[in-house]
Amino acid sequence: MTRPEVVLVGVDGSAASLHALDWAAAYARRVGWGLHVVCSYSLPSFTAASLDGGYAALDDTAIQEGAKAVLAEAEERVAASGVPVTGTVATGDAAGVLVEMSREHALAVVGTRGKGGFTERLLGTVSSALPAHAHCPTVVVPYRGTDGGSTDVTERRDGDVVHEVRRIVVGVDGSPSAEVALKHAVAQARAWDAELVAVAGVPLGGGAGILAWLPSQIDHETVLADVKAGLDVTVDRAQAANPGVTIKRHVLDGTGAELLTEFSTGADLVVVGSRGRGGFRGLLLGSTSQAVLHHSACPVLVVTRKCDEELSEDPASAA
Repeated sequence: MTRPEVVLVGVDGSAASLHALDWAAAYARRVGWGLHVVCSYSLPSFTAASLDGGYAALDDTAIQEGAKAVLAEAEERVAASGVPVTGTVATGDAAGVLVEMSREHALAVVGTRGKGGFTERLLGTVSSALPAHAHCPTVVVPYRGTDGGSTDVTERRDGDVVHEVRRIVVGVDGSPSAEVALKHAVAQARAWDAELVAVAGVPLGGGAGILAWLPSQIDHETVLADVKAGLDVTVDRAQAANPGVTIKRHVLDGTGAELLTEFSTGADLVVVGSRGRGGFRGLLLGSTSQAVLHHSACPVLVVTRKCDEELSEDPASAA
């Protein structure tokens, strides 16, 4: 049994979610998949003093109608792209709904305002929880305030207009999660016929670097050369398994998060892996993937080892 070749995307009527919808539609059209749009809502409650400290639930009719209107708008927006689209109005916490539905989809997409900067370090609840808990890879699409209404993927890469993915950057540090990220980055490069760049960071400079404790006689160029040799081994192995994909490689001074964030300004997609820690109570993305999500200028594809293991049994889910 394989998962349907369908992209899952959550919408709530905001500009950020509609921009993510455009990205999801562009991807689905590119790879020939369908699109499933979800709008979820939960019933708020308020304290009713007249009920002796009890709670009074609001009638959900108006809220449900609002959710249906959001879903109808999203489906109409996608219709022009020619992508087969279905929709669901669901009750419950948006993050929880999308995580559960990700079990039956090959890719999940969600938007975020993505203002960046250290004063905006926290993403929205959904865009931070979904990548960590999803059962399939998740793309987080930042929105920066420009109206990205077009679903024409041939548009220029200006503002928040959806466009072809022509350059993909992936972080590779030799860890198992990074190898998972590289595997999925290669699949994306094949799907988009895009240039792929593998980046490894070595924080040599500055007193705060993890190599700052090294004796002064250590040759930093030698360290960089050793890391490059390791990167070459990993990338050469990936290329041997995918002869049609060319992978450029860079080993630079800096942390992986810093470098990937910098590269994101000239890329169309950044791919990161993450170990995660299992279970809703404790699962968190690693520091690198969290930092990239917070500050990336372009969409970020997050692949946890958990979702990769689940997808390994679903060959139809590969792009």
